Amino acid sequence: MSTLLRTLRNLRRVGLKQYGHQLQNIGDTKAGTLIGMDKYGNKFFENLEEELPLRTRWVDYKDAEYDPSQIEPGWHAWISYMVDKAPPADPLIQRQQRIWEPKEHRPTLTWSRSGYKPYSTTKAKIHPWTPVSKVRQ
Repeated sequence: MSTLLRTLRNLRRVGLKQYGHQLQNIGDTKAGTLIGMDKYGNKFFENLEEELPLRTRWVDYKDAEYDPSQIEPGWHAWISYMVDKAPPADPLIQRQQRIWEPKEHRPTLTWSRSGYKPYSTTKAKIHPWTPVSKVRQ
């Protein structure tokens, strides 16, 4: 969480609408320069002057239900400080795609309804006990 002075300064910089959006989605207020957007509509920001170390880069997801696997690999490397240059400025990422790389980035679907659910064909090792009572005579 940020200090009151920093929060008011960011409110003045980003405006009331963006301020409310950041509080609802990020939980903190941040002001910085827009570095770029990926093809899914996620916006990437950076502020080197006023932010704490390793909190200088952040992403504003397009969808309200976001998952970090929705970030493309080049942007993921930049936002996690593996590379210094963002994908639009990095010549290594601007190369052609290799044959073995997937043609389109797909997010992980583990916790969604489309996630993989295994089906077991083995018998259960523990069976519930059902009491059997004799009829009284």
